[in-house]
Amino acid sequence: MSMADQLVHPVLLCGGSGTRLWPLSRALYPKQLLQFEAEEPLLLQTARRTLGDGFAAPVVICNEEHRFLIASLLQRAGIAPSGLILEAEGRNTAPAAAVAALHTLRQDDGQGDPLLLLLPADHVIPDAAAFREAVSRSATAARDGKIVTFGIKPTRAETGYGYIELEDGGAAGPDPVEVVRFVEKPDRETAERYLRDRRHCWNAGIFLCSARTLLGELERFAPDVLKAARAATEHAVADRDFLRLDAEAYGESPAISIDYAVMERTDRAMVLPVDFEWSDIGSWREIWARSPKDGANNAAVGDVILEETSGSLVYGAGEGLTVVAGLEDVVVINTDDVVMVTKREGTTAIKGVLDHLAAQGRREHLSHATDYRPWGSFKGLGRGVSFQVKELNIEAGASISLQFHNHRSEHWVVVKGVAEVTRGDEVFELKENESTFIAPKQIHRLANRGPGPLKVIEVQCGDYLSEDDIVRLEDSYGR
Repeated sequence: MSMADQLVHPVLLCGGSGTRLWPLSRALYPKQLLQFEAEEPLLLQTARRTLGDGFAAPVVICNEEHRFLIASLLQRAGIAPSGLILEAEGRNTAPAAAVAALHTLRQDDGQGDPLLLLLPADHVIPDAAAFREAVSRSATAARDGKIVTFGIKPTRAETGYGYIELEDGGAAGPDPVEVVRFVEKPDRETAERYLRDRRHCWNAGIFLCSARTLLGELERFAPDVLKAARAATEHAVADRDFLRLDAEAYGESPAISIDYAVMERTDRAMVLPVDFEWSDIGSWREIWARSPKDGANNAAVGDVILEETSGSLVYGAGEGLTVVAGLEDVVVINTDDVVMVTKREGTTAIKGVLDHLAAQGRREHLSHATDYRPWGSFKGLGRGVSFQVKELNIEAGASISLQFHNHRSEHWVVVKGVAEVTRGDEVFELKENESTFIAPKQIHRLANRGPGPLKVIEVQCGDYLSEDDIVRLEDSYGR
């Protein structure tokens, strides 16, 4: 057995967009980047559960649009992945898992058969030690060619999760047991029966298996997935710290989950029943259920005032005050650019809202008022017919690309830090309360060479103000 075979190789699956938690989660700032119940985003919580003896450095598979945010989070946390693999578009978990297996085998020069721990990057498991112990108890079965999933002992009649029926009851035992069948999300009556019979557990969507076992089962049951993953991996291109899958080849894969592609069809499926706390944080109702409550059963986050309100979740994520009066059992989410009010139960209408926003060509389903870039972020402060105002925050040591605009001019005012400005052939510094002007078609760059943050107010003027009016001449981030 090679050294790689003795380790568990975590695979962080970061492709989800978390649309059920809109407007806090957006397509360009998905759920795995949000913080719940801890001081770190869900992605880092997931990664930290796999640090330590017995685990290799994680493989991270994420959407190309999120690459700089995820790389920056990992770097700041001191977590060095063994691979940061980019999907041009998400194709669900089976193609991503196939890519991870091929990548890990290639890193091991194709000699061994490393164990893969496939992990959604947006779940909450507070007891990391119990989780690692469960992985350790499952390793022998995985090395023997089984695909082990983790079944969570139900604590309520939950209709939002899939279930697994166990061979010999639902008590958490020391070893994995045979799976009888996988069950789709049930109705309320069925979920209550599952809770009583103790033969069913929640399907956590976490899998432990060897790379060769996974590839063999994909060859049997989903050969189109494996074929596309092989082509996408073989033609992948290294891009800075990233490995960019071939978009055309990867796009040929069916968009299908591991559950449907393999687990519901294989005879190698086993489940380890566990009773540690777990949640996929899949709805605002779940956030409400897990949050501390006041005497009226309300959960409140941020600058919030509640009056004659009960059984509600009120999330003030924006800069202003959020007031809710005279309501029961509602969810109110207030961000800088969206206020959403819905019933606490049955928030499925959110998908229709997102479809409506997309059809109108709006951006609220895509990004927050704060837009994140590899050099930092910018936030819209206001706009009119021929102008808009932004707040730019440039991280220490970072810079925007060397660029020009065909249609707009820009006025920059430094309000915090020291800016290095390139304007045509000039390079000069701007300190706090100093400003400069950039004419249309004038080459320019804004950089932060100092150790602290740089904040600049930018006023754009012109007849066309969209972000695609950028002609990049040099860019440190390969855009």
